[in-house]
Amino acid sequence: MKKLLIKLKACSEAKEWAENKSWEEVYNTCHRGDWLLWLFKKTNPDDLQLLTLAKGHCTNTVRHLMKDERSIKAVDVAIAFGEGKATREDADATYAAAYAAFAAASADADAAAYAAAAATYAVTAAADVAYAAATYAATAAADAAAAAADTYAVYAAAKKYNQQLTADICRMYLPIEIWNIS
Repeated sequence: MKKLLIKLKACSEAKEWAENKSWEEVYNTCHRGDWLLWLFKKTNPDDLQLLTLAKGHCTNTVRHLMKDERSIKAVDVAIAFGEGKATREDADATYAAAYAAFAAASADADAAAYAAAAATYAVTAAADVAYAAATYAATAAADAAAAAADTYAVYAAAKKYNQQLTADICRMYLPIEIWNIS
């Protein structure tokens, strides 16, 4: 598995974590949804609908932090597109609105801004940011928890929890049988 990750130019942390694991071990024990989304996009580049479904559900974990209806709609459209209930045109149009919401919120650099970023990346078809929906969802969850407790330990625990949650979501919507990894 490590050879594949090297070939795909995975981050050093992921390569180190996967060091001597088989594909099945990586799939079953990966603790980060962003890593699974990234790997799925790299190995299944034509499965945009399934990828978007998983991204939408990962982002839905921080829906409660979204302050702008455009962000919430982006999550709904991402899931609908993944389920075949919305078109690519719907997703593209929603992306533009979600990006505007993200741009408006980004000056605050708080949980709502990170949640807006997650929603924006959930609905985008851009290949280079497949992992970003889960990454920003984890950061939003962590930021919200840290704001409530004002400690780094709470931030780190909340981020780790959301990373595991999004990894479990990825396994739910992207079963091992559909991956193009042998």
